Amino acid sequence: MTNGTGAEVVVDLDAIAANTAVLRGRVGRPLIAVVKADGYGHGLVPAARAALAGGADQLGVAVLHEALALRAAGITSPVLAWLHGPGADYAGALAADVEVSVNAGWALAEVVAAARATGRPARLHLFLDTGLSREGAPVTEWPALVAAAAQAQADGDVTVVGLWSHLAYADAPMHPTIGAQVRVFEEGVALARAAGLTDARRHLANSAATIALPDTWYDMVRPGVAVYGLDPLGGNAADHGLRPAMTVRADVALVKRVPAGAGVSYGHTYATSAETSLALVPVGYADGVPRAGGNHAPVLAAGAVRTIAGRVCMDQFVLDVGDDLVAPGDPVVLWGPGEHGEPTAQDWADAVGTIHYELVTRIGGRFARRYVGSAGAV
Repeated sequence: MTNGTGAEVVVDLDAIAANTAVLRGRVGRPLIAVVKADGYGHGLVPAARAALAGGADQLGVAVLHEALALRAAGITSPVLAWLHGPGADYAGALAADVEVSVNAGWALAEVVAAARATGRPARLHLFLDTGLSREGAPVTEWPALVAAAAQAQADGDVTVVGLWSHLAYADAPMHPTIGAQVRVFEEGVALARAAGLTDARRHLANSAATIALPDTWYDMVRPGVAVYGLDPLGGNAADHGLRPAMTVRADVALVKRVPAGAGVSYGHTYATSAETSLALVPVGYADGVPRAGGNHAPVLAAGAVRTIAGRVCMDQFVLDVGDDLVAPGDPVVLWGPGEHGEPTAQDWADAVGTIHYELVTRIGGRFARRYVGSAGAV
């Protein structure tokens, strides 16, 4: 159902499965498929099932409610959740057999309290900040966190199953920060091993590192956007054997002839150079189409790639289609795999000065989501 606009996000589940299989085969070791942010805009549960069908060994999410939604959908594979504030529902996570990550002593204390209250030891990952300066325990606090976790493990409250960190520049494989972060990570792992955390598996590689940095693969890899067929290095996904899983489209709602010199959309930032036809597409920034796409972003309409004419509005944008035959109901593709001449999410990212991660996770609003393919279907 598309609310009469034809506006839909089409997700190819078989592409997600195939991408996962390519990545899993590349590294030859366990793979955590990251399905946070509603499966990077592809749908949390269907994306998770498709990734598992493609050979993912585990799933990764940011926050606990995502993990619990997977469990509520009947997904029983291992799940790791890692972004928590004070008062997180660790008891609920432990009851649902969700692995949790901590990066501070106070968080570990909350996990231990939940384990004791529920009688269910926590499966725990410890997150070290190796240089991203985002989440993760600072190097100065790592020894105390490791010691406390080792004691909690000795007490039977937790089992430390993971040691991990996140790279700042994996999409620039020659950047000197990579080597620096690897050194910090290995020093942190050595300290944890010396404290008795000998069974915890190491994971550092995100999508870009999974593709480009074999020295960071360790015991597991943790790709996100690559699972959905997008190149984390900003190039052509097909070069890595990946296929974008998302196509974004809508139908033309109105076509009209206008004279030369007609101003188009708010502020008349575009004016027609000759008598022409304008086609109205009924999606806009309320649906996640970037406002910055006005006069910059490409779409495929009537067999040609065209640039949006004038500003993207809340609910609609306009195309100048010249004298080409375009009629209401004709399809317009904003982005897709690129196999039929349509722009890709990377083309849009280049046009509006962002990254494809932002585009695929923000698209929504009045777009309906439709699935094709059978991978992971129940």
